[in-house]
Amino acid sequence: MSETGELERMAAGLGVTVKPEEAALLGRFEQLLLSANQETNLTRIVEHREVLIKHHLDSLTAFLAVDIPAGGRVVDVGSGGGLPGIPLKIHRPDLGVSLLESSRKKCEFLRAAARELALPGLEVLEGRAEDLGRQPEYRESFDVAVARAVAHLAVLAEICLPLVKVGGALVAMKGAGGEGEAGEATEAIEAVGGNLARVLRVTLPEGEGDRAIVVIQKVSATPGRFPRKAGIPQKRPLGLAAGPRRSPGDHE
Repeated sequence: MSETGELERMAAGLGVTVKPEEAALLGRFEQLLLSANQETNLTRIVEHREVLIKHHLDSLTAFLAVDIPAGGRVVDVGSGGGLPGIPLKIHRPDLGVSLLESSRKKCEFLRAAARELALPGLEVLEGRAEDLGRQPEYRESFDVAVARAVAHLAVLAEICLPLVKVGGALVAMKGAGGEGEAGEATEAIEAVGGNLARVLRVTLPEGEGDRAIVVIQKVSATPGRFPRKAGIPQKRPLGLAAGPRRSPGDHE
């Protein structure tokens, strides 16, 4: 079976239909990612099989957790090497996808990859979510925010939900400890206008790990005092007096 055929088969096993042309584009993205990774630290996952499962397939599981409307807007917060944003865009070309990343070097890679893959409607935003969430053109303008292996859920709620319109959702892609984080983050979620909608457990193929995808629905407008200034949510997470704990995961 070809490499693209193998990706299609494994995706189908998870409940996601990947077309041959999507698999080919994901293969090209992998080449770009691993080539750039030799100079810029984008990922510690460099073996093809692991990239296939832990990056491509893992990213696409977001579609199992939430329905994104046709032509919807998605922001990938802390995009890093373009994950999960670029696979989401490849699978759903109709979406407008914004890759938000604070590292200039990583943004340079993301812009180069966007040009190489020729994906219209894919933009790269250099900056922090705390700052973007206070800009009128971006505040409460996205249907979905996604974040993968970025921060504790209490932090993610504060920095991501201000970007999401009422009725939209935050999709936090977590390791096996994600459900525990959801319980810890209740106060933060509610403070910024969210409500815990569901936690979807996913097991990746070939024993490559368990995931918890936490979906937070945006049920009311985020109060104007949120997000707090850049760095404050990480230092003093809402509702976590003892400070955040990093849940184990192997997305990077």
